[in-house]
Amino acid sequence: MAKLWQKNYTLDSMMEHFTVRNDYVYDEELIISDALGSVAQAKGLNRIGIITDEECRDLISVLDRIACLRQENAFPLTVSDEDCHTAIEEYLTKELGEAGKKIHTGRSRNDQVQTALRIYMREASLKLSSASLSLASSLIALAEKNEDVPMPGRTHMQIAMPSSVALWALSFAEELLEETGMLLSLYAVIDQSPLGSAASYGVTLPLDREYTASLMGFRKVQNNVLYANNSRGKFEAFFLDHAEYIALTISKLAQDLMLFTLPEFGYFSLPRELCTGSSIMPQKKNPDGLELARSRTSLIGSCSMRIKSIIRALPSGYNRDFQDTKEPFIEGFRTALELVMITDEMIQGLEVHPDNLIKACTPELYATDRVMEKVLSGGNFRDSYRNVGLNLDKVQSEDPVESLRKRTSAGTTGNLMIDKDREWLGELMERSSSEMERLSKIYSSLLPSVTEAIL
Repeated sequence: MAKLWQKNYTLDSMMEHFTVRNDYVYDEELIISDALGSVAQAKGLNRIGIITDEECRDLISVLDRIACLRQENAFPLTVSDEDCHTAIEEYLTKELGEAGKKIHTGRSRNDQVQTALRIYMREASLKLSSASLSLASSLIALAEKNEDVPMPGRTHMQIAMPSSVALWALSFAEELLEETGMLLSLYAVIDQSPLGSAASYGVTLPLDREYTASLMGFRKVQNNVLYANNSRGKFEAFFLDHAEYIALTISKLAQDLMLFTLPEFGYFSLPRELCTGSSIMPQKKNPDGLELARSRTSLIGSCSMRIKSIIRALPSGYNRDFQDTKEPFIEGFRTALELVMITDEMIQGLEVHPDNLIKACTPELYATDRVMEKVLSGGNFRDSYRNVGLNLDKVQSEDPVESLRKRTSAGTTGNLMIDKDREWLGELMERSSSEMERLSKIYSSLLPSVTEAIL
């Protein structure tokens, strides 16, 4: 298959493999994104008279066919294709001849790739946001169901103060809500079109960049054509950094669950269908998913670092190094999405054991409460603290549920304000779902066969 850059020689086979590597494999993820960008490109060229109305209709028809084939996994890529962009143009040229040869007018493979990645990245942000909000919702539901179930609070992993299953679960839910809000704020940065920037310096054609951006549903054009190029890799790293924050929350949640599901604790039980077995010990049900949650968090972070390392010292303008940012971006996104989804399934199936939790609320848990009682009776904090500390053997247990209700400050066990969390969750869900619905309408207006999410 001819390359988009084909000259009067044949590329060395080793160099072909070196320059393509696994790029074509990951490019299968971008086929529909590229087809959407190419429809906008065709309409933009038609608007300035480069292609006729008929050629434009034919190009859109064949691009829609390509999208159909991709949805049926029937548009495979090979190493000779280099990437999906070459394969799509070859297909268009084979089907339409002259019209297929015109589609690339005014754009470089750089802004073509950038545009496909922005379309993909935009939806990736919404998909990851939606999954993270689903996990937050499951944690809120767990809290609502166990609002009055006590649980030892820990610092330095030692028994500290009275807590509850609800407080524990909501701490992760609110963290995820915060991080998802950050990811949705990043969406506004991602939501700008690089199409028309070409190889960093634009072209002499009167391209209407605002028009093509609006066709693809981008809310703005990435104005400076050199910046559009120089941002490649940075936007991917922005996204993965936000994904890593979500993963870090899950990693801490996973570590807690590994401890609290130990037989020695027995606070919770994981659904057995989410536990693996041992090849030698018949009795084992291992929390491999939780262990891998920790390592996958590192993997997501490493994907971001790989991208930043690649772009760290590049000169401005296009450099082939950018090609190697595509793999870690897609790998990091897919890993993050899968991590969030499997964690959600674990939380939904988590079994809480109230009897074991109550039993774990031993007398020392209430030492600080005794200090506060003395303060309320007129004592100063420091002397009260010292007195209780020197007489820990006299600290007695109390009703653990009643102890939770004594804490009435906002966000404590007796005043969790779950309704506020539900409201927060609803607002973020509305932002995410309404934007996804908007994109779906845009997709189907460009490619009739694409009526839902492209990822």
